[in-house]
Amino acid sequence: MDTSTHIVMGVGLAGLATLDPNVSSSPYMATAVLATTLVASNAPDFDTILKLRNNAVYIRHHRGLTHSLPALLLWPFIVSGGLMLFFQDAYWPTLLLWAAISVFLHVFVDIFNAYGTQALRPVTNRWIALGVINIFDPVIFGAHIAGILLWIFGVPPGPTFAVIYFLLIFYYLWRYSQKQQVVRQARNIHPTASHIFVLPTIRWHKWHLVIRTPDMLYVAQSKNRVIHFFESYTFDPIPNDPVMQAARSDKNLAAFLSFSPTYRWEMEATDEGGYEVRFVDLRYRSNGYYPFVAIVKMDAQMNIVTSYTGWVYSEETLRKKLKIIT
Repeated sequence: MDTSTHIVMGVGLAGLATLDPNVSSSPYMATAVLATTLVASNAPDFDTILKLRNNAVYIRHHRGLTHSLPALLLWPFIVSGGLMLFFQDAYWPTLLLWAAISVFLHVFVDIFNAYGTQALRPVTNRWIALGVINIFDPVIFGAHIAGILLWIFGVPPGPTFAVIYFLLIFYYLWRYSQKQQVVRQARNIHPTASHIFVLPTIRWHKWHLVIRTPDMLYVAQSKNRVIHFFESYTFDPIPNDPVMQAARSDKNLAAFLSFSPTYRWEMEATDEGGYEVRFVDLRYRSNGYYPFVAIVKMDAQMNIVTSYTGWVYSEETLRKKLKIIT
């Protein structure tokens, strides 16, 4: 989920924590738990600092180690132990409990996005992305805001957020059933499809799709339970030739391939006598343009001259970024 949602979820969990007698009986403990749930609800995303290095490092590692099984165990101790420095009279087991709940919920809800997490690392480094909930969901965010407002106006927060989280369970189940319906519709149209990638949008009735058959890739959209097709591309596996192998040694392209499950690629000679290799992620389509890309430029000897991976929304912007990196 996005940062704003994780923040309101931190507040919501602090409200839910008031059902704990150790919290409800002490304003001091209530404040300590609020600080704990706010920090713990955002702790797994502290790896956002990797953006300061470069996009390749960020894309390859964001929601990786910090969302892994060891992290689920370590973050609660780190957060609760750190906050004990500021709340020295707090009951530490309670802070540890709500830190653990907050961290677990953060990683759990991230699994339902299209981006996903490596939540089972080190058992497996596979990205787990259920593609059910958009990275920002107005229902989830709005439910928390409503609960916070009721809390401000004097409604007991414990029962309020208990009801909110109970109802959100059914919301998640409903969204999952909606996605499965889209998958079934797509498979009815293309029964030979080997993979059907479905991405949620901020609108309930709209989903992005990429359908992969043995020979083709179809980019489509499901809107109001009707599938509309946009583009189709021949499905060509990545060739094992010297140019492509040289390009795949680049850190930016390697990061892209570690993250993107469905893409198309282009390889062409440049006017300067070198080569340009480009990959575009077909899951993300915006106004007919695919903004998540990786591009590698090489000279005639297949030495990498410049490369980039990330989000760009025009060819002009991409060319500018390549010149800056060079």
